[in-house]
Amino acid sequence: MVFQGSSAAISHTGKVRSNNQDSGYAGSNLFIVADGMGGHAGGDVASSLAIARLTDLDRPFPSTSEAEHALRDALADTATDLIDTVARRPELAGMGTTVSAIIMVDDYAVIGHIGDSRVYLYRDDTLTQITTDHTFVQRLVDSGRITPEEARYHPRRSVLMRVLGDMDPDPEVDTFIMPTQDGDRWLLCSDGLSGVVDDAHTTKALALGMPPARTADALLKQALDGGAPDNVTVVIVDVGGQHPVFIGTPTIVGSASNPTGVVVPPVRAARSPWLHSARQAANEPTHFEPAAEFLEELIEEDRRRARRRRLGWLAALLLVLAAIGVALFAGYNWTQTRYYVGADDDTVVIYRGVQQSIGPISLSSVYEDTGIVLAGLSDFDRQAVETTVSARSLADAEQIVARLRPKAEATG
Repeated sequence: MVFQGSSAAISHTGKVRSNNQDSGYAGSNLFIVADGMGGHAGGDVASSLAIARLTDLDRPFPSTSEAEHALRDALADTATDLIDTVARRPELAGMGTTVSAIIMVDDYAVIGHIGDSRVYLYRDDTLTQITTDHTFVQRLVDSGRITPEEARYHPRRSVLMRVLGDMDPDPEVDTFIMPTQDGDRWLLCSDGLSGVVDDAHTTKALALGMPPARTADALLKQALDGGAPDNVTVVIVDVGGQHPVFIGTPTIVGSASNPTGVVVPPVRAARSPWLHSARQAANEPTHFEPAAEFLEELIEEDRRRARRRRLGWLAALLLVLAAIGVALFAGYNWTQTRYYVGADDDTVVIYRGVQQSIGPISLSSVYEDTGIVLAGLSDFDRQAVETTVSARSLADAEQIVARLRPKAEATG
């Protein structure tokens, strides 16, 4: 049965990249996002090859199991296409692409996924990430080494552990089947969106209930407003909805919409098990599939980085505490150059320091008990002494006491 719903696809180069290596497809039953990698030329070729190979699946399938099997084969064929293309064009060595795809079969979504593009489901006001990123940082999250929030800003968040590339003719692809229902909104996107726009803002855009095209525009605008350091591709699929499209005209966006120079090899009965011999280093080392020993080295490097970060914070804390200590010491020394005249029980006393206290700590101490009895002072002088009389220096304090003494003796 042809899918009944509506969809939209949009792709943008972003604000930093010089070309668009993403590709997207929205058809009648098939919806895809592919994020290419491998340098200025290789990435767009890889994602375009993926779209070209997978579009044969945009047709009604009699069962979900048949659709899942066809999707697996098509993704494996894409890997073989990449290998064969690099064998003919060695300058593209190291290219690869992520793929996240959905085939709608009756009331089910057949999903295929490899890499770090994502599939989300918005249902009942809740956004759920359906696919799992095949990245180094996701393994760190799964093993409890870092939190999901730390993963968003990890310096190796783009290192892929699984990808359709020119090195593995039998890639490990996730495929699964999920029931879907009227009112569901499916979002397929490259990491150019998910890496910039968080789930809360994505949920808010999907919850507005705008048509798929306007929703895709709104999400793209958020990514651009956030800096869009990478290509951004968004495919929105509404199940049912107010204006379902029974036969939609396929929409191709990104590099696949203009695949200049891309030659798609014909379908083969069997996939070749050999790897090509001619090879160059990948042009973009931020996306690749490392060997197992390199993964361990990355984990160890991450531990070292965490230790350096903790030592840095500790050093900064010690510097702050030292600065506070120096400031307190200097402040206390300054208070000990101040004097004032006050009362201690029944006599007049010269104090060194200031009248204030810090909690239970007094900032003054008795410098000299003058022996002048408070009872011998006039009411005015006694009240002034009891509320303390500030002095500019020790000599000034002694002069204040000298003025009080004859008055006390005269009264006595």
